[in-house]
Amino acid sequence: MYKGDTVGSLEAVHWHKKWRDIKPSLSLTKTQESLIIGSLLGDGTMRIGKGSVNANFKVEQGLIQKAYVYWKYEHLQNFVYTEPKISYRYTIDGEKYPKSWWFRTIRHPQITDIYHKFYQGEEYRCGRKYMPDDIGKYLDPLVMAVWIMDDGSYQNGRIDISSYCFLLEEVEKLIQIIAEKFAITMQYYRDRDKGYRMYTRTQETKKLVALINPYIIPSMMYKVGFVTP
Repeated sequence: MYKGDTVGSLEAVHWHKKWRDIKPSLSLTKTQESLIIGSLLGDGTMRIGKGSVNANFKVEQGLIQKAYVYWKYEHLQNFVYTEPKISYRYTIDGEKYPKSWWFRTIRHPQITDIYHKFYQGEEYRCGRKYMPDDIGKYLDPLVMAVWIMDDGSYQNGRIDISSYCFLLEEVEKLIQIIAEKFAITMQYYRDRDKGYRMYTRTQETKKLVALINPYIIPSMMYKVGFVTP
């Protein structure tokens, strides 16, 4: 059970009256915590809105990832009170078209604890995510699996992971932790002006797949190239 530092407020005065009797009883499970942290390494985002005390967590994926979005929703359902929806955009001619599937959790102090690990100081205002100093404490096979389902790709016998939102020293730190915890060697390269991408060579890819395969859902198996560990 995730305890965190409870930097957010548990005082009901900060919550809409509809949830005052519910939120104090909610507590993140280890699975929920890992799912959120894996998502934040990937495409997940968090936000503390203007005038709010606590953060919420948002999942958003492309239209073809509907099953993946619903998988996350099912695991976080007790923190989410509206099912996933389609997000729409408009063309320059004003024509509406579907863009993605998304959902957002309620605001909660334990989610705020995680928020403060990934978003620090003023830079959170422009979306900059930090690699938490204690990321090694939370890194587990489910975190790795979610991160790869979010931001990974498979080609020519290797898994390639986008890590654009992190600085070089943060990427190097993560590579070191993965080697220490899982005995998996990862490398990185700079992708033009976008940032850094991490990858595993063929033999290390097989080790990585063996680690995360139990958590990869059927619709996302292409992310690991159907590699047999």
